Amino acid sequence: MIFWLITPEGESSVGSASPSYKGHRYPVEVISHCVWLYFRFPLSFREVEELMLERGVTVSYETVRRWCGKFGQSYANALRRPRPGDKWHLDEVFIKINGELKCLWRAVDQDGNVLDILVQGRRDTAAARRFFRRLLKNTGAVPRVVVTDKLRSYGSALPPRPHRPKAPC
Repeated sequence: MIFWLITPEGESSVGSASPSYKGHRYPVEVISHCVWLYFRFPLSFREVEELMLERGVTVSYETVRRWCGKFGQSYANALRRPRPGDKWHLDEVFIKINGELKCLWRAVDQDGNVLDILVQGRRDTAAARRFFRRLLKNTGAVPRVVVTDKLRSYGSALPPRPHRPKAPC
């Protein structure tokens, strides 16, 4: 399951943005598995109930419905939006739109998922900074490596990189 996280104490839990499980009769694993089954596969509440019964967990379809109403949105968001990789490729291309030359800024991760696109008339440091800031805000992730086409405006827009000493010969 893609939504499990292991905490340093070794407990399994769901992401930090999820609602509280406090006060529920069933453990977090059972609740999250029921909600995951419902949103991941085209199952009805009664079919989820039957699948859980086969696993030895007695839970009513009405309880599954309540859980899906309470916890479902965070699971659905996590399933629909793939997590970006840690290596991003930033690129800019000139295109003509209605006879005017525009700059198309694009960010792609190592898996080929397009992270963000911006079309504007300017190609300068402020535009690159605005694009990168919006990219970081929308994805909610920080890349390990950013590959660019060595445009000068990227250097001033990207955060400073730590200096790596050269290896001795």
